[in-house]
Amino acid sequence: MELFIALISGAVGGNLAGGLVKGINQGTLINSIAGIVGGGLGSTLLGMLGAPDVAGQAGAVGGLDIGTIIGQVASGGVGGGVVLAVVSALRGMMSK
Repeated sequence: MELFIALISGAVGGNLAGGLVKGINQGTLINSIAGIVGGGLGSTLLGMLGAPDVAGQAGAVGGLDIGTIIGQVASGGVGGGVVLAVVSALRGMMSK
């Protein structure tokens, strides 16, 4: 369930970053795909770094307490925005 929250948050974060930052918007589909990938990576990386709430290792029954949900939304959204920026930069370099 935690990964699902991170993936959805990543898609939202990718589209939000594409709408807010000039020059990185790649369209809704690419923004969403980059966001989903970034959300999964962000959640996984924070879990590997030992963030227990993000990894779902601590908290309420099933690992879903408010701290876990906030951690997943934050890591997913930030990861989605970062991956979208990387995709945008790569596409810009390839078009030159």
